[in-house]
Amino acid sequence: MNNYLSDDFLLHSKSARGLYHDFAKAMPIIDYHCHLSPCDIADDAMFQTMTDVWLKGDHYKWRAMRTNGVDEESITGAVPDEVKFIKWAQTLPHAVRNPLYDWAHLELRRYFGVTELLREETAGSIYAACNERLKDKSFSARNLLARMNVEVVCTTDDPVDDLSCHDRLRAEGFAITVLPTFRPDKAMAVDDPVSYNRYVDSLSRASGLEISSFATLLEALDKRHLYFHGRGCRSSDHAIESLSTEYAPASELEAMFSRVRGGKPLGDDQARTFKASLLLELCKMNHARGWVQQIHMGVIRNVRSAIYNKLGPDTGVDCIGDFAFAKPLSVFLEALDSVEKLTKTILFNINPGDNEPLAVLAGVFQEGPVPGKIQLGPAWWFLDQKNGMTRHLDALSGLGLLSRFVGMTTDSRSLLSFPRHEYFRRILCNLLGEEMENGDMPGDMALVGPMVRDMCYTNAKNYFGYSHQ
Repeated sequence: MNNYLSDDFLLHSKSARGLYHDFAKAMPIIDYHCHLSPCDIADDAMFQTMTDVWLKGDHYKWRAMRTNGVDEESITGAVPDEVKFIKWAQTLPHAVRNPLYDWAHLELRRYFGVTELLREETAGSIYAACNERLKDKSFSARNLLARMNVEVVCTTDDPVDDLSCHDRLRAEGFAITVLPTFRPDKAMAVDDPVSYNRYVDSLSRASGLEISSFATLLEALDKRHLYFHGRGCRSSDHAIESLSTEYAPASELEAMFSRVRGGKPLGDDQARTFKASLLLELCKMNHARGWVQQIHMGVIRNVRSAIYNKLGPDTGVDCIGDFAFAKPLSVFLEALDSVEKLTKTILFNINPGDNEPLAVLAGVFQEGPVPGKIQLGPAWWFLDQKNGMTRHLDALSGLGLLSRFVGMTTDSRSLLSFPRHEYFRRILCNLLGEEMENGDMPGDMALVGPMVRDMCYTNAKNYFGYSHQ
């Protein structure tokens, strides 16, 4: 019997099935890090085609299509939507054992009730049937979220964003909590003085401050930080390739900032020092307002210029880096902890080799009364698959407290991506259920079941302090 995508998909024991169906399945979704458009939600956007709602902006699928030999014009070009969908359908059978294969079919089932496998032969009928369903108001942006039992969504927002779409959602009392996240990466991007100065000028306009020094840069960022706080934001998000172990005094930071504002680049070491020093100040702001900070580490971004120059960032040309994080991150966390400015922190690693070092490092800085104050973030991006999640859960179990883990997040730009939470929950329950059956842990549902429920929902709710805004 083929159990693929059955009710017991990925659940290979009675205990696993009990954990999933009785404790995990019904839990609402808290997606504390994603890249959904708040304006699509505020507008309650409707989508004309499956290509529009499912393929547009999804660089996971784009990478797979490129690997399958699909020409770029049929992926991101001006060809008709149906052609792009068919090219994706031709690619999908080649993605067996890639999580994309499972995600795609879960999404077709959970949102559209499609039980056929997507391939070239079924592409036309599936495309037509799903497009017809998209015409119905029940497939609007807000209803797509409600369909998956989503309770909280945190978008990713630049300090210069006016958050007007979030304001509209709050004013309307939308039943699902949609919160902004403060993402000040561009304020640190001093590598390209031309782009950086354009950004600082936009930050100056948004904050209403003339930014003429490093001190006024901090003042402008803090003003926007407060603006976000007033609109329900309770977390920041920071992407770094690597960290410096050197931090510059104020006088040197002023000189570096003045140099960049004058259009002159910094040296590589100077740039790393500037970024680390600015990040330190941003994290102190997070502490001052009681926020959670999420630090995403180790991605080498935009490495293929032919795609990046044509399409921009987040288009499938990023890769796993092999930076050494243990020492610089320990110095960074100590710099905050030593002055009592270390807030709740989630550390996302992209290289699985960093699981154990970061799990151990997180343990160093734990502190009551917050359970799991420093978190090893979920298996993310390239690690968001069965092996990556299992390795992450093993590291966290062996070196920390698995039961305090704040759970999964989609990190997605697609409103159809929420079955990724189901995927994680099934893998988690199967891992624990197998060990219960083997006698490697107590076969006690009253012990393990609530732990699963907490990791799927309650821990994140308590950690972030979410309530309807």
